[in-house]
Amino acid sequence: MVVYINTQGARLIKEGRHLLVKKGGDTHHTLFTYKLDQIVIFGNVEISHRALAQILRHEIDTVFLTQSGRYLGRLAAPESRNVFLHKKQYALLDDEAFTMKMAKSIVEGKMSNMATLLLRIKRSRNAGIAGQKAREIQELIPLLEKATTIDSIRGYEGRASALYFEAFGLGFIEKQSFARRVRRPPTDPVNSILSLLYTFLMNRVYAAVRVAALDPYPGFLHTIDYGRYSLVLDLMEEFRTIIADTLALSLFNLKILNREDFYQEIPDEQEDLADTARENSVDVSKDPIGWISGNAAEADFFDIPEQRMDENQSIPRPTGKYPVKLQPDAFKRVIDAFEKKLTTEFYYPPAERTLSYADAIIYQAWHCRKVIEGEAQVYQPVLLK
Repeated sequence: MVVYINTQGARLIKEGRHLLVKKGGDTHHTLFTYKLDQIVIFGNVEISHRALAQILRHEIDTVFLTQSGRYLGRLAAPESRNVFLHKKQYALLDDEAFTMKMAKSIVEGKMSNMATLLLRIKRSRNAGIAGQKAREIQELIPLLEKATTIDSIRGYEGRASALYFEAFGLGFIEKQSFARRVRRPPTDPVNSILSLLYTFLMNRVYAAVRVAALDPYPGFLHTIDYGRYSLVLDLMEEFRTIIADTLALSLFNLKILNREDFYQEIPDEQEDLADTARENSVDVSKDPIGWISGNAAEADFFDIPEQRMDENQSIPRPTGKYPVKLQPDAFKRVIDAFEKKLTTEFYYPPAERTLSYADAIIYQAWHCRKVIEGEAQVYQPVLLK
């Protein structure tokens, strides 16, 4: 169970065997420790010493984000004791053939998913440009397979991502002010939502990597760097399109989010952002463009942090615009929608059974471990069909 706490000024305390989220004299939530897998805390939320000890004792992954969703850090369970597995991970960093093979599999999966989503946008929105960009991405795949260096693989990934975001905005029923991917800071509602969803996704993938007893730092596609969860970022790639991008389309096309749900953060201006989060759950189950199988022929609507792979990336250019952020009540709706999305189920052939997206993330971490240990020959990403 994953719990999100975004009530500003709240305090997490221990009472008996439970954790309570309190603000003033009111108890907002009662958390049963034995059910918790992860706690995600936004902004100004305090944790008492006894609650902190309870969290550490039960090894509950606890993530700290700013109020707007920027990652700050985490309290995590002790690292896996499997030193032999970790030694194997680091040894494989120097195995060029293995690294190339893993990187190609990851990027090919990401490319395939981006092309599939663009083709769905072409059919559902009658957007020829989306189809053209999808074909251009597909044409990069044979070139990717012939790549002889890791830098060229990263280059093809960068080119495919650029093509993808040139057409991604066509997936919205109502025109949005999205022209390209802008991260630091996100300067329009769509980029703001994408950044937030990618942060949520990264936390889930990180937890899955730890469940599989893998070290999150040594990756194969993303360059290793001090403090960078390169393996987590590697395993995120196939799920960006499947989970985050399709959900971003849903949130706007189903009018779960509207323009008034966003505000521009202007320096020296204090916004009154009292916690007025809505308790109603968001239903994003009518989401044909995001379904893994794509069975949406009868649908007439879309229900539908980033770390660079190259350490020599250019510094993001200032946009001259202020960051765009979510109002607190809309923030709660996005959390609800993300958790709802993760419960979506599909038949996944490698597992020979039906999985939810949440289960698939964990399954893929274990699959990655099998490849590292030599039990599987090739890493197979989850693909939209």
